[in-house]
Amino acid sequence: MERLIYVADDEKNIRELIATFLKSEGFQVKTFENGDKLYSAFLDTHADMIVLDIMMPGTDGLSLCTKLRQVSNVPIIIVSARDSEIDRITGITLGSDDYLTKPFSPMELVARVKAMFRRLDFERKSTKDEKLVVGNVSINRLTRTVTVEDKEIELTPTEFALMVYLFENKEKAVSREELLENVWKLEYMIDTRATDDVIKRLRKKLSLQQANIAIESVWGYGFKLEERKNENA
Repeated sequence: MERLIYVADDEKNIRELIATFLKSEGFQVKTFENGDKLYSAFLDTHADMIVLDIMMPGTDGLSLCTKLRQVSNVPIIIVSARDSEIDRITGITLGSDDYLTKPFSPMELVARVKAMFRRLDFERKSTKDEKLVVGNVSINRLTRTVTVEDKEIELTPTEFALMVYLFENKEKAVSREELLENVWKLEYMIDTRATDDVIKRLRKKLSLQQANIAIESVWGYGFKLEERKNENA
């Protein structure tokens, strides 16, 4: 069954360019000239992935990302001419799984789309332990849920994959490059700051639920998952 991808961009030539390259790789694509039309279509028929521009008439891409996250954990890639660090971090923080800056290579976008689908397929087929537990945080691979004691944490596909990888490697530090290769499933290097953005988002979600684990930074290298001991014990 073909994967269905929704693309929203107010520039017709960009919409058509993205659609052409994605269709050539076997994807089914529907394009929209603004975010409101995409959102309405998504409520009617869910897509397997969404590619969003930020600057569009009506609801902008960042606001739409927030609305989509309220109803779905569908993978979202933001494609935007806005290249400032605050825009990129805002996009990731609001729930996008990747952020690509215009002008971009259509083949790079296709590579990222395929990489994200490969990762999701790998996770579904994984025969490893169904449950992973560190401290008071549990991951259930089959239901794709993460809970702190009895409270579920809503995670995007990228956040979930990153959490699983950190749990599997809880005894060692993992590099940013290792995360890009094993979480994003990319065969070439992209901006390693993408890992930092998702880590920041995960830390905030874990803190809000009072998780007793921490994703510590390893200076100049990457990150390490650690359990926080109860100081009152």
